[in-house]
Amino acid sequence: MLAYDYPLLGVFWSIFWIFIWVAWIVLLFRVFVDIFRSHDMGGLSKALWSIFVILVPFLGVFVYLIARGGKMQQRDLESAAAQEQAFQAHVREVAGSAGGGDVADQLTKLGQLRDQGVISEQEFAAQKAKLLA
Repeated sequence: MLAYDYPLLGVFWSIFWIFIWVAWIVLLFRVFVDIFRSHDMGGLSKALWSIFVILVPFLGVFVYLIARGGKMQQRDLESAAAQEQAFQAHVREVAGSAGGGDVADQLTKLGQLRDQGVISEQEFAAQKAKLLA
């Protein structure tokens, strides 16, 4: 008689509280990460915020979100932009060292020069061999 002893609304209520608890834990860790990632706070400020969040967790997290929540979002956006720029630079570096797009562009330009009569077929072949080597 488990279904009779534990009604459906009781299940939903339990799931709701588990969800709230997990969300709270995630928020608590996000606040701690933001405290130590923040470059605009000194060591003493970080220590005081940490102690406040540890001693009075609910109040500490809510006060931190009210006081520094906007800057928290701004730091997340700046971090994401910096990671995207680093990724794009890495991709450009790898693509440049492999020479894939660069060589193709240069071969296309050489082909156009050959078709226009600016360079001869022998010059085109020599430049092509040099690019592909």
